Amino acid sequence: MKLFKNIGQLVQVRENSQQILRGALMSDLPALENAWLLVDRGLIQDYGSMGNLPSGDFEEIDVKGAMLMPSFVDSHTHLVYAADRHEEFVMKIKGMDYQAIAEAGGGILNSARKLQDTTEDELLEGATSRLKRAITQGTGAIEIKSGYGLSTEAEIKMLRVISRLKDRFDIPIKATFLGAHAFPHADQEKYIQAIIQEMLPQIYSEGLADYIDVFCEKGYYTQEQMCRILEAGDKYELKPKVHVNQFNSVGGIEAAVENGALSVDHLEVLSETEIALLKDSDTIPVALPGCSFFLNIPFTPGRKIIENGLPLALASDFNPGSAPSYSMSMVNALACIKMKLLPEEAITATPYNAAFALELEQ
Repeated sequence: MKLFKNIGQLVQVRENSQQILRGALMSDLPALENAWLLVDRGLIQDYGSMGNLPSGDFEEIDVKGAMLMPSFVDSHTHLVYAADRHEEFVMKIKGMDYQAIAEAGGGILNSARKLQDTTEDELLEGATSRLKRAITQGTGAIEIKSGYGLSTEAEIKMLRVISRLKDRFDIPIKATFLGAHAFPHADQEKYIQAIIQEMLPQIYSEGLADYIDVFCEKGYYTQEQMCRILEAGDKYELKPKVHVNQFNSVGGIEAAVENGALSVDHLEVLSETEIALLKDSDTIPVALPGCSFFLNIPFTPGRKIIENGLPLALASDFNPGSAPSYSMSMVNALACIKMKLLPEEAITATPYNAAFALELEQ
């Protein structure tokens, strides 16, 4: 066992933590001053004030007044990919927006072409390196999506890589099937049928995914297409965690709530009506401020979400093009500077509420 002692502040100490924190409760950040923490094989066993320091055969670590807080939970990433899309950075500087880059063959389709030519072992080594670096920056649990395959073979390859990461790392890792990230060719119905009839059965038989995702947006998947895919996923016991309202509101939030989505992620565009829909649901809003920063698009109205009594989680959206950073500290800083969250609210949104967005609250 490890005994951390002389902790200046032990942050996020809650005797009862069964519920996600909503609205004004997100600014309540309890901390124990001058504390100790006892850990056994990565799990907290006990804690208390230094005046009541336990004795025993422990490995003692004197943190000399430092603050200890829970590690970050990153509930939305695209960590498995073949190569960075650095060439698109200059395209953005020259004035091309996300959709224009996609129409020029960049974006998701660019990543898909690169991934299809990359072996599973090569993908694993790249993802392993990235995940190690994310962990050194404080990430202690993570969700990873497929979605850069856009074919049965390549999507399965991505999900197998995530499964192998679960074997390599001790931290909790959740896998999300995002075959509906873009359309690889003009025949949309043919590809949707491939998702439903080919990919989902194989994913289920191999136990490769925890969740299912769809990019519901103009130029990508319509509300009706998303519902069909989510309903098919439900038959294979995959709960939705979906991309909605990144650039436009096209009914994605309504459909996500109707389909019992665990979370709706992005929300850079958000109406009063959609806020009301979320207030009447158990679906968790997840903001991705890193994406807004790198794409130079509006930020999710986090202040409004909290003031309407909703919970809010924050995630990195780490990916090779539109959000090339896994730093959750940067996510917190952007949430405060650009979304007007209080620091306490940002810290609540990342280690605490984000755990609910991955069903890791226990």
